[in-house]
Amino acid sequence: MKKLSLLVLLMILPMAGLAAEGIEAITIAGDGKSYSVTLQILAVMTLLTVLPSLLVMMTSFTRIIIVFSILRQAMGTPQTPSNQILLGLALFLTFFIMSPVLEKVNDEALQPYLSDQLSADVAIKKGIQPFREFMLRQTRNDDLAMFARISGMPPINDADDVPLSLLLPAFVTSELKTAFQIGFMIFIPFLIIDMVVASVLMSMGMMMLSPLIISLPFKLMLFVLVDGWALIMETLAASFFT
Repeated sequence: MKKLSLLVLLMILPMAGLAAEGIEAITIAGDGKSYSVTLQILAVMTLLTVLPSLLVMMTSFTRIIIVFSILRQAMGTPQTPSNQILLGLALFLTFFIMSPVLEKVNDEALQPYLSDQLSADVAIKKGIQPFREFMLRQTRNDDLAMFARISGMPPINDADDVPLSLLLPAFVTSELKTAFQIGFMIFIPFLIIDMVVASVLMSMGMMMLSPLIISLPFKLMLFVLVDGWALIMETLAASFFT
């Protein structure tokens, strides 16, 4: 919960520099009093609608949720675990992976800003920098070069010269590639079980029996015996720290 609060406060920082200038919201006819809603509050409430997209685009959430979805399909249980459980697992694993980044943002940007040691503009730059470093580590050079070529930018020689508008789509593209690569490796063992079961049933002449019904218990047993959830969690976390 603390990490979530830090992320929300980081996104609210740009609004903190606005003047507390109010706009008239409601006027009571009887006594003529006006009740105002500040521009800052309106801007913050508007920004909250963008937070889910920022969470998906700038963190490890995309890779994790795609791998979980592919795993569910490979096991032959498209409704189990439910979407709520997968989203919860992906969210908490995202906070675990992003903890070093959020702690750095808190130490270098958020706390100095709250203690009036930094202005809002400087705090924003310092707060975005850890996210830039994280995304650059996970982004392929080919993807950066592709978006630079599409935008007509000259070749980028220094990572500090990569604009955020170019880094974000390149990072998401790299995350999609990595997620499908991990998903492919996860899918193969379950596919082999399906093929073996289908071959056995066909050799026995049991054409009318669905191979999925027979293979599902074997896939579940295999996944439990190898401690599949722990392996998946470890693989996903290690893929960001290596």
